[in-house]
Amino acid sequence: MVATHALGAPRALQLPDGRRLRHRVSGPADASATVVLDAGLGMSSATWGCVVPLLGDRVRTVAYDRAGFGGSDPDPRMRTLEHLADDLLALLDALGDGPFVLVGHSWAGPIVRTAAARTDPRRLRGLLLLDPTDERCDLFLSEKMAKRSAAAARWLPGLARTGLYRLAGRLGPGRALPPEARAAHRRDDFSPAAARALAAELQGFVTEIHRLRADPPAIGDLPLTIVSGQAPGRGEGRDRPAVVAAHRASAAAAPRGRFVPAERSSHHALLDDPQLVADEILRLALPA
Repeated sequence: MVATHALGAPRALQLPDGRRLRHRVSGPADASATVVLDAGLGMSSATWGCVVPLLGDRVRTVAYDRAGFGGSDPDPRMRTLEHLADDLLALLDALGDGPFVLVGHSWAGPIVRTAAARTDPRRLRGLLLLDPTDERCDLFLSEKMAKRSAAAARWLPGLARTGLYRLAGRLGPGRALPPEARAAHRRDDFSPAAARALAAELQGFVTEIHRLRADPPAIGDLPLTIVSGQAPGRGEGRDRPAVVAAHRASAAAAPRGRFVPAERSSHHALLDDPQLVADEILRLALPA
């Protein structure tokens, strides 16, 4: 059966604690590599709707919803990077032996790095981080960021109950998504349930970044590509150069690191320049 959704057919993985983890699978089951896509902070798998169609049938693609987002059940545990990585690793185990390319946007960058450090590197073909949260950037460890994250965690659930949070979904960068993915994005990513899940992830956000700086995940010589948005987004004119500098330094520090500037993008290269993202995924998934 051919899936009509841009992200492929939905499936549900039952985790050891009984929770369900929804993921969508597209591409041939016998492809030479499986690409696993992890969305940014507060977002579901729907945000990959521009990228997945560009990969065609050259790879198997799996876009999943973290706990509490989209069709995945919430997790009552503290949303530390280790716990977030637990679910990703359970998904990889269910998908087989690989090889996998792990792709993480924004906050999912540290999540896929944490998961990669805890699995057999022979299962992985590489990591692609799209404008990742980077512990080398002091902005993410600042007191200002801690206060902002704590405040958002407090008011987001209430805002969602008023309907104003859903209105924000109609004004954001998700407008670039194809119709079915855009509808899912607006429905799933700006609901009261999504606001609660985002608040849960924000509660430990800065603490986890401090842990990253103190003890970064060891990924050895795995190929690592960092795509860094070069155009400042709304409200980040002064911050964007520091973020880009951190991305460049992280790529340079990796034995097989690659820095890719996304000249037409700010933070959302998966929406602003999906062809660039697809090309970099295939570069890792199908090495010459």
